Amino acid sequence: MAPKFEWWAKGNNRKGTPVVVKMENPNNWSMLELESPSEQDFLVEGRREKSRNKNARQLTWVLLLKAHRAAGCLTSLGSALIALGTAVRRRIAAGRTDTEISSSSSPAIAESKPRFLYSCLKVFLLLSLMLLAFETAAYFKGWHFETPKLSLQLQLPYGFFDWVYTHWVLLRVGYLAPPLQFLANACIVLFLIQSLDRLILCLGCFWIRFNKIKPVPKTAISDLETGESGCFLPMVLVQIPMCNEKEVYQQSIAAVCNLDWPKTKILIQVLDDSDDPITQSLIKEEVHKWQKGGARIVYRHRVNREGYKAGNLKSAMNCSYVKDYEFVAIFDADFQPLPDFLKKTIPHFKDNEELGLVQARWSFVNKEENLLTRLQNINLAFHFEVEQQVNSVFLNFFGFNGTAGVWRIKALEDSGGWLERTTVEDMDIAVRAHLHGWKFIFLNDVECICELPESYEAYRKQQHRWHSGPMQLFRLCLPAVIKSKISIGKKFNLIFLFFLLRKLILPFYSFTLFCIILPMTMFVPEAELPAWVVCYIPATMSFLNILPAPKSFPFIVPYLLFENTMSVTKFNAMVSGLFQLGSAYEWVVTKKSGRSSEGDLAALVENEGGKKMKHQRGASAPAPETEAEKKARKKNNKKKKKHNRIYMKELSLAFLLLTAATRSLLSAQGIHFYFLLFQGISFLLVGLDLIGEQVE
Repeated sequence: MAPKFEWWAKGNNRKGTPVVVKMENPNNWSMLELESPSEQDFLVEGRREKSRNKNARQLTWVLLLKAHRAAGCLTSLGSALIALGTAVRRRIAAGRTDTEISSSSSPAIAESKPRFLYSCLKVFLLLSLMLLAFETAAYFKGWHFETPKLSLQLQLPYGFFDWVYTHWVLLRVGYLAPPLQFLANACIVLFLIQSLDRLILCLGCFWIRFNKIKPVPKTAISDLETGESGCFLPMVLVQIPMCNEKEVYQQSIAAVCNLDWPKTKILIQVLDDSDDPITQSLIKEEVHKWQKGGARIVYRHRVNREGYKAGNLKSAMNCSYVKDYEFVAIFDADFQPLPDFLKKTIPHFKDNEELGLVQARWSFVNKEENLLTRLQNINLAFHFEVEQQVNSVFLNFFGFNGTAGVWRIKALEDSGGWLERTTVEDMDIAVRAHLHGWKFIFLNDVECICELPESYEAYRKQQHRWHSGPMQLFRLCLPAVIKSKISIGKKFNLIFLFFLLRKLILPFYSFTLFCIILPMTMFVPEAELPAWVVCYIPATMSFLNILPAPKSFPFIVPYLLFENTMSVTKFNAMVSGLFQLGSAYEWVVTKKSGRSSEGDLAALVENEGGKKMKHQRGASAPAPETEAEKKARKKNNKKKKKHNRIYMKELSLAFLLLTAATRSLLSAQGIHFYFLLFQGISFLLVGLDLIGEQVE
């Protein structure tokens, strides 16, 4: 110890290392550390004192500069809070709610939508406010709480209030806590099973990347235009279904017309379900211009939207010339395949007669547009990188994403073709093809550009369709799955993992556990939720979900909160689809902003080169509108003007969770309080439509 003490004493005689602070302006400064002084610099006491004063002045400057920067951050935070308050005030003053969206778009559907959930939330909120006032009064009268167990200072009731509160406690202990704890334990078990499934998927993805496993075609395509012997150049049909999507039709048609494939072996169908005459004329004119440029493209329009997208695709497949084609590629209106898309997908079908589908990955042009698109990108990155890839490699089966995929037409016909019985026709055809023995391949390295919904209204409707449709399909195809000749393992994967666990159990426990049971345990503290259920496992699962999108790590906390916030929409959709309620059949085309058109076409022209393509690009501009068309367009735009809304279910849950957070303070439950507080704020922001696109 002596040498250490002497070393410490010797080091203590030294003064701090001198620094030089360089300051161009208060917001741009740097600190440069100089070489440590030698012993000779401290021989003179005057120098020593001078050095001490110099270091003190330098430290003062550094502290002042840091204080200035902190003040700037506080000023920015204050400005952000003022802007947020202004947006909230404007939203409340406008008074537009999500109920107006349903009633204005489709009164029949609006009447059939289940409002039972919203009514229950309002009753639950009112009851929680009453209980909060009651519990607060009891706390100040000496009925104290401790966590995690309830500890009451029981005494003989000397007043009416004490008598009422005593019986309330007995009611909780004897009748409310046991069923609530049972339900909580059941949801915890489901939560653990789903978390285990997520962990296994992540391990499978790690195994694929570690061993560099990827689908490799048996025969590569050489020069397509030369038509060398041995090239696999089948006839390919390309379909672009669309409906009133005038923001994106130009770039999708242009991208598909520039696919690198022999012109005599490709036919493009533009399947237009638009009911807007102006949009119809614009799309038809665009098709005619590409026809004049030499592209093999046809325009088809249906009088009605019977069957929605499935009906549109089914109608197109009934054309007499389809029998001449072997494969069909499908692209939604906002998707822009790169020119080599077919060159990277079609070769996988060569000498692989059991292969029915090749699915490409989506990439998003607007993933950094706002917080909502960033959070969507995390979800979809995990879906493609982990779920689709793992199921493709180990099971040769996954859900078709509805676009950016190539089907063998024989597989479609063998599986019964497109059916209009659900709103998830893509998943429907995939399940039926799997039951008939067809295999699927997912190409994680082949991407197709598209865009994400930027407004919460559009995203909410999309998620409703994506979560109600699978439950419709599950009810319809369960007998066929049980009777099919596939192996028991594949039946187990299809029924338990694909449908029940990932489509039904996930939204059920997410909403029930974190939005209902957790706040209830604050008012019935005899029932408990452990801290690892509330905090540690959800944080771990969010960490795993965000791994495929590492640049999104700063958003891991908003992602966790937002996923729980979306559980109310997903739960409502799941119930609608499972019990065949009216809103389960609602099909609303996801609104597009057209951002994928900004600069993408010009970049594609530059990459491809060639005067012919440039000429075609220049010819793709829409024709000048007539005065009647201009008036109709202005009237249509005014009618469909976008607004931010107030979402009542999310807002009710926000106040419910904030009330439960306040109640948790009486029990001093730290983790539960913070979770309820931040989750309540998350619901509040979403309920006021402050997370996505903001319309001034």
